[in-house]
Amino acid sequence: MKLFYFDVETTGLSASKHAIHQLSFIIEVDGEEKKRYNYNIRPFEGAEINEDALKISNVTKEQINNNELSYKEAFNKLKTVLSYYVDKFNKKDKFFLVGYNNASFDNHFLRALFLQNGDNYFGSFFWSSAIDVFILASFARMKERSEMPSFKLKDTAISFGIEVEESRLHDAIYDVELTREIFKKL
Repeated sequence: MKLFYFDVETTGLSASKHAIHQLSFIIEVDGEEKKRYNYNIRPFEGAEINEDALKISNVTKEQINNNELSYKEAFNKLKTVLSYYVDKFNKKDKFFLVGYNNASFDNHFLRALFLQNGDNYFGSFFWSSAIDVFILASFARMKERSEMPSFKLKDTAISFGIEVEESRLHDAIYDVELTREIFKKL
């Protein structure tokens, strides 16, 4: 089984108007971590940038505009990694997307990254049924949920006995690590 644990940090909430400025992911195949990646990406030309969104990630507009990779370069690197692990021509060889609240947010941005780079073959690499750890954890924590301060990644991780470094939250690679730890506990 191939799992693609991932998280994005963005310049806003709309996948069509805003950009990914950080994409992090861990590749796991048959229970073994193969590799982890962290891409700091410059927003695409014309992307809207919401200052409040940047504050959540603790970055500035200047920082993201000076990120190492262009949108195209990040996409090409991502496709190279995906192609190493998945034969996009084999309909039985795909990744499961695994994220925290990814069904309603991150998945849309990842799909948009493909489309914004002229590639309509997102489904060649990923199963359409993503694994959302947020949803799975909500079932596991039904009895305790009303007592939890929130169901954000931090509080959910703590509810599973996972130590959280608050200063690292909203750094995509750290959020992926927490998500993976929660998933393993589930």
